[in-house]
Amino acid sequence: MTQEMYLIRHGETEFNVEGKFQGQSDSPLTAEGKDQIYHVARMLKIELGDDLHNWEIISSPLGRAMDSTKLLCEALAYDVNKVKTDVRLAEVSVGNWAGLYIEDIKAQWPRLLEGTNHYNWYFNSLDGERYEDVKGRIEEWMESVKDKEKLIVVAHGVTSRIIRGLYQNLEKEVTLSQEVAHETFFKLTDGDVKRYTYEYEEF
Repeated sequence: MTQEMYLIRHGETEFNVEGKFQGQSDSPLTAEGKDQIYHVARMLKIELGDDLHNWEIISSPLGRAMDSTKLLCEALAYDVNKVKTDVRLAEVSVGNWAGLYIEDIKAQWPRLLEGTNHYNWYFNSLDGERYEDVKGRIEEWMESVKDKEKLIVVAHGVTSRIIRGLYQNLEKEVTLSQEVAHETFFKLTDGDVKRYTYEYEEF
């Protein structure tokens, strides 16, 4: 059996626009975020055609992911009651850094950010998750779905990077620097990762 997995990030949220880190907290999807999911759904519909209802959708249970999943199902005419959730797909927890601007974090906890960069600073909060924590639960999740042939997964920026990193056996630094734009999604199959984007598509 060859597994096919489409990996989608939730749509843009108000916190994304404001520059606040969400972690496992939440904020509503923006109008642009809803539109992003609509375009992703249209591309998926073209890809899957009449085979759509043979696919299983699994989503992170966090609000922004579930709101995106509901919009995706509506656009695809897919029964949302068939969607499964898995907490292991949730975004990295940043503890009490959730909802803060990076400038606030730098001001209050400067030493905790020493030696970090744009791609790994969020693993350094006092009460949040570390990279190995998130990697461990993603590994468990991937093992649990390895026998599922056709999957559509709705997740988050960091968890999407880690799923693709584990799939391709990438080093940590490469894993965390992968693309996570809202306008893109990915297909994982036969050991390869294919990138899709609607950014330059005309519908």
